[in-house]
Amino acid sequence: MKVVLFCGGLGLRLYPTTEKIPKPLVPIGEKPILWHLLKYYSYFGHKDFVLCLGYKGDQIKKFFLNYDECLSGDFVLSNGGKKRQLIRSDIEDWKITFVETGVNVNLGQRLRAVQKYVENEETFLANYSDGLTDLPLPKLVDFFNNKGKVGCLLSVKPFYVVHVISTTPEGYVKNICQMTQTDLRINGGYFVFKNQIFDYIKEGEDLVNEPFQRLIRKSELVSYDYDGFWASLDTYKDKQRLDDMVSKNEASWQMWKNKSQLSPV
Repeated sequence: MKVVLFCGGLGLRLYPTTEKIPKPLVPIGEKPILWHLLKYYSYFGHKDFVLCLGYKGDQIKKFFLNYDECLSGDFVLSNGGKKRQLIRSDIEDWKITFVETGVNVNLGQRLRAVQKYVENEETFLANYSDGLTDLPLPKLVDFFNNKGKVGCLLSVKPFYVVHVISTTPEGYVKNICQMTQTDLRINGGYFVFKNQIFDYIKEGEDLVNEPFQRLIRKSELVSYDYDGFWASLDTYKDKQRLDDMVSKNEASWQMWKNKSQLSPV
């Protein structure tokens, strides 16, 4: 199953970090968040990727064109330094299609721009490319297949530490609590789509606004609730938290590093 990743946004909330690099290349630990996502999907057997490029898309291309696994992995050097043999490769079985979809373009039009690259896929995956999770992906896919609808999104608890306030009509505060303590759920940015999704997106439209409303009216959009780990990379504070999790070996989304957990593929 192909995976479409939206990699073209400006990442303004991470400025000035994103002044020099696009948001998908912002490192979490030693690797860009985009790399973490590709590793996540490939762990579950999905290794055919379509990248919707935009802002500083050339840097994403250069990252993979110049990708040297010897700098971050184990390898054997022989023949006077002329031969290098990787002990283990990250990307040798990945297929990545790089597509320029424009800079000031919304997600709906980015998806339309790569339609021809998934036209033979009855079902495909998609991702905002700015969130990490330890979601067992097959459960999401199975849920989607059992429902038989056009679209499915991941519903998660908010990552943000902000307070929700409820008041009376007169303005008296009735309750105040952290958003994570409420029943509020948000779009986690992980999607499964049937190819019919393109029938719901018109010229110029964003993905979530008009197209999703059409799906909702026809009962063709379902939500998979997940209460495990999920976090988005929106601000520098988010980056610091995720970096800290990596440094403490608490990065639960890195399932490929959990030796006690057998690979599902």
